[in-house]
Amino acid sequence: MNTSTRVLLVSLLSVAVLAGCRSNAKKPDQVDINAPADTAPTQPYTGTAGAYGPEDLEKDACLRQRVIHFDFDQYTVKPEYQAVINCHAKYLRDRPSARQTLEGHTDERGSRAYNMGLGERRGNAVYAALQAAGASSSQLTVVSYGEERPLCTESSEDCWAQNRRVEIVYSAR
Repeated sequence: MNTSTRVLLVSLLSVAVLAGCRSNAKKPDQVDINAPADTAPTQPYTGTAGAYGPEDLEKDACLRQRVIHFDFDQYTVKPEYQAVINCHAKYLRDRPSARQTLEGHTDERGSRAYNMGLGERRGNAVYAALQAAGASSSQLTVVSYGEERPLCTESSEDCWAQNRRVEIVYSAR
């Protein structure tokens, strides 16, 4: 089985796991715009508001959240990031000309080759989650930086946790 097939199977499995984790609880109609930008909303965005425009990338609290964090040596998107995924997928549906680059990052532990692969798997997991939420694959690109672009350079768990991430970068709005 080649690498592309494995990545596709892992991505599909991640989507299946996320779909199986859905709650039957009633979801709110909108995201709290007064929530801090660095805090992920706890409930998925339902998309009941009007169509997003480019200005919303800086104004909307949900769209300002552009970092998905991961647990150590993991590449499964945590349920608490589903609202962020849904917001960005809706933005892409509303703006067909928009493009995202999903930049996968890791902490310093592990070999360079392993970390490049893990960063790519993390990017692919976010890619699969965005597609499952309705984003078009033609609007998404995955890049892995592995351990090469750390946010924090200390050797501590708090620092490593900041570096285990996928950054959502808009290359076209």
